[in-house]
Amino acid sequence: MDEIINKVANSVLEVFDLEDYYPKGIRTQIDISQWLYEGFLLREKDFRESLKNHDWSQYQDQYVAVFCSTDAIIPAWARILVTVCAAPFAKKVVSGNLEDLETALYQEILPTIDYSQYDNKPVILKGCSKKPVPESAYVFAVQYLRPVAKSIMYGEACSAVPLYKKSKA
Repeated sequence: MDEIINKVANSVLEVFDLEDYYPKGIRTQIDISQWLYEGFLLREKDFRESLKNHDWSQYQDQYVAVFCSTDAIIPAWARILVTVCAAPFAKKVVSGNLEDLETALYQEILPTIDYSQYDNKPVILKGCSKKPVPESAYVFAVQYLRPVAKSIMYGEACSAVPLYKKSKA
């Protein structure tokens, strides 16, 4: 009987897995609508009083996204003021939802990676993840990999989609 050979394991393919760079920590959303009159109207005095009485320490060392779940028209300073309150406790605060938060985290992380290990090698940008890696992170990652990689594929080794191949010129 012939021995089964794992060609993927023996290949020169390098796997770039965004999950490897996923920052550990709790992600939290702060919904501004909780401090609006009937969820829609910002009354400055009441809004400021609510922020003053809110327990900001509950966001200690967390990644925080500040958003509004209603269609309220909120002045720009409102999100900024919430950020001023949350920032002393949070690891990071962004304006937007949890996907915006993940995008911001990857925008910080990806430029700090040493991509030299992928120099002139075929790379698979691993597609399946158990963590909430946003699509935007893949877009950022391919921009860093393209200048160094010989080729870039997306997905898994068994079913990768070719994205880029360096010209032989």
